[in-house]
This record gives sequence, C-alpha cells and structure tokens, in this order.
Amino acid sequence: MAETTAGKTPEALALVPRATGQQSMKDFKSDQEVRWCPGCGDYAILAAVQGFMPELGLARENVVFVSGIGCSSRFPYYMNTYGMHSIHGRAPAIATGLATSRRDLSVWVVTGDGDALSIGGNHLIHALRRNVNLKILLFNNRIYGLTKGQYSPTSEVGKITKSTPMGSLDAPFNPVSLALGAEATFVARTVDSDRKHLTEVLRAAAAHPGTALVEIYQNCNIFNDGAFDVVKDKQQAQEAVIRLQHGEPVRFGADGAKGVVRDRATGDLHVVEVTPENEADVLVHDAHAASPTTAFALSRLADPTTLHHTPIGVFRDVQRPVYDTLMAEQLDTAVEQRGKGDLATLLAGNDTWTVVG
Repeated sequence: MAETTAGKTPEALALVPRATGQQSMKDFKSDQEVRWCPGCGDYAILAAVQGFMPELGLARENVVFVSGIGCSSRFPYYMNTYGMHSIHGRAPAIATGLATSRRDLSVWVVTGDGDALSIGGNHLIHALRRNVNLKILLFNNRIYGLTKGQYSPTSEVGKITKSTPMGSLDAPFNPVSLALGAEATFVARTVDSDRKHLTEVLRAAAAHPGTALVEIYQNCNIFNDGAFDVVKDKQQAQEAVIRLQHGEPVRFGADGAKGVVRDRATGDLHVVEVTPENEADVLVHDAHAASPTTAFALSRLADPTTLHHTPIGVFRDVQRPVYDTLMAEQLDTAVEQRGKGDLATLLAGNDTWTVVG
C-alpha cells in the first residue's frame, strides 16, 4: 500500500502496524446484530466502510471508530475494530485526544448532522482548523432520527416536523461550506447509495494526512424518506448532480451540456448551457488550490430546498502541517531539554509580586 493510505504523514506511518495476511470485508464485521430501521441508508454506508477497510492494510487493533450520539453513532458496534460510543457532540474532541496521544492508530469519527452541527458544532470546527489526523464521516439525513423526527441543523427552511409543525424558521447549515470556512484541508461530499463513488471518496479521505471531512447524504426512510431522491434517481441526477473531478472541466447534464462558469464582474459561479462561445470559460476543478474560495463557491451552488445543482466529490484536498506531528515535535523538544530549565522561574514568570505589609 502507498504510504499515505493510512492518512498519516510518512514519519507517523512508520508507527502504524500493518496487518498480517490478507484481510477481507468479513474481517471487519463484528458479531453484533445491526440494529437500524430496515431500509436505512446507514446499512449502505456500513457495508461500504467494511468493504473498504481491508485496503488500508492496517491491523484491526490499530483502527478506531469514535462516535457521538444518534442513529449513526451505533457504527462502532458493527466494526470489528476498537471503538467508542461517546458523548453527544464530543466525538471530535475525544478522537483528538486519542489521535494525538496514539499516533500508531488510524482514528475515524462517525457522526450525524444533529450530533456534529448542533451541540457538537464547536468541537467539529476546532478539529478541522487544527488539522488533527482524523477522518470524520458526517451522515446527513436532514432530520433528528434517533429522537423521532425533529428538525435538525441541516433541515430546509419551512420543514414541517414534530418540533416545527408550522415549518422550520432556521436557515440550514451547509456542512461542506462550514468545513471550508473552518479551513479544513480535505472536504468532500458523497451519497449513501452510490457505493462506487462513496468508496472513491473514502479512499481519498484515508490517503489525506490531517483532518478529512466527508459529508454523506443518508436517507432516513422513517422520518425523512426521499430527502435525496433528486440526487439518487438516475434521470433526475443527470441534471441535478455535478460530479467534481480534479483537473477536469466542471460539466454535467446530458452529454455535458451544462457547465459552471465564473461571473467576471462578481466572481460568483453560475450554471450555463455550454456553447462554442463560452466553452473555454467553463471552470476547471482544482481541489488542490491553496485558497478555499472557489471550493466554497462550488459548495453554494446547490439549492438547499431542491438540491438542484448539487456538487459531489472532493471539494478541497490540500497539504498543511498536521497537528499530531507538530505536537509530537514539541514533546520531543521538551524531553531533550529536560533538566535544563528552572521550574521556579517558569512558574513565577515575570508576573510575580512581593507584597509587603
């Protein structure tokens, strides 16, 4: 396997034990009964992750899944790895402590739109900005499923639920936009039912050194069934879904008849019918651009209610120093300087006064 397969920097990768012998999807299935509602999109995500894990080539005891609270957060029970079903919204914080103290582990966070973006919003953005070596899978079903169908931070305006019988008044979060605004180094979006695309995105996230956030559109067939039909139905998706490929023109629709161009006056991105006159203006996707500006503009194309013009794929994949490595370097320096400092001076600093009567 390539060195970056485990999502580690080269120096950290050497600490991660490799698996002995050939692994299969079966090796990553636990003996626990999977207890989600029949038809839930979580089943498809679980199968994709279990099927993908052998590619990492890691010993199972060096893979950890940390979750918060919600339907998605039962995930660690079903993975034959180490795992922790933690506290509501705090999975990124707990996973940060684990990843920074145990650099020999491949740490994954599984969370939902409610868990990550409501009570856990603060923990999420700080994990992203720090660039901790975590892979965060954010299951977005645009509803609170575990607590039986209240609106969530990603529910569209006007959404009628048990907690908003007259329609939600809240403007929803766009998880991709939020992550890009927090300066995340890897941000992607995929769909639960598209196994091939989901696996490709997981593969790219795993290869990334630092924090990778993957938003996964996930159907809740009990409380929000059909929320993503427009991006799943083949006929509708052809006109609604924009598949991002690094280095390729951003085109979609039948025979690539539509494209994304930049307005030269405002800098905004727009969808146009591609003609010989404007074909040269079609945006070429650059996931490795240093600035997140264009990636953010792409994330704003989708209509939050209809999901028309929804980009999926890797929005951003850039290199930045990884928090775990930087912290390890500081600790190494501290060890080297052990005994050379003056503890009393360190504690007193320059802000100590002597009070005389």
